[in-house]
Amino acid sequence: MLIFIHGSGGTREAFKYQIDHFTASIAVNLPGHPDGEPCRTINEYTDWLHGFIKERNMKNLFLAGHSLGGGIALSYALEYPGDLDGLILLGSGLRLRVHPVFLETLEKACQEPSTFESFAGSNYERMDPELAAIIKARVLENGPAVMLNDMRACDAFDIMDRKGEITVPTLAICGTEDIMTPPKYSYFIEKNIPGARAVLIEGGTHFVFAEKPEEVNEAIDKFLKSVSSE
Repeated sequence: MLIFIHGSGGTREAFKYQIDHFTASIAVNLPGHPDGEPCRTINEYTDWLHGFIKERNMKNLFLAGHSLGGGIALSYALEYPGDLDGLILLGSGLRLRVHPVFLETLEKACQEPSTFESFAGSNYERMDPELAAIIKARVLENGPAVMLNDMRACDAFDIMDRKGEITVPTLAICGTEDIMTPPKYSYFIEKNIPGARAVLIEGGTHFVFAEKPEEVNEAIDKFLKSVSSE
């Protein structure tokens, strides 16, 4: 079972091209996105995901997480390694510091919601316009407080001192033009998690999986086949 986990303030719809391609996969909406209350930390999101998986008795798990979702996947690998067959990290890292300007902008948007629309509409320019419109609408529905909450959870995330504990097969995918979680994050994962592999997608940004779906899906396909053949 392949489970996709979205990024900060995000939505499962962002993985349209992956769900269409990997027909047995699912994408989840994290708590508070928009139903319920968001979790305050990546560890709390991890525990929620563990409950979600156990309730459905899911087996042979691969977790594919974008940014925040990648942090959740990594945390899951640390806390529940026996559940997993592999990790796929999409624009993520072992540490997910957030620039203070992003946090300040979101804090302002919580006070002045009208400013959030321009923020929510950024970073989608290289996607198909129809998909970009869907993602933007869902991010607006989730609202600035949820995105701020998630960004703070990312900012507090740091498992650099536990990198040696991750033993499941790992693939790190990153766009060459990702400025939020740049390629050096994925290269660091490749060098510091045993057996991990980094794949860079030329011209992709932080939403590389929605911008360059064919290349991303091909990389995931190869990874899944390589793990199943071991």
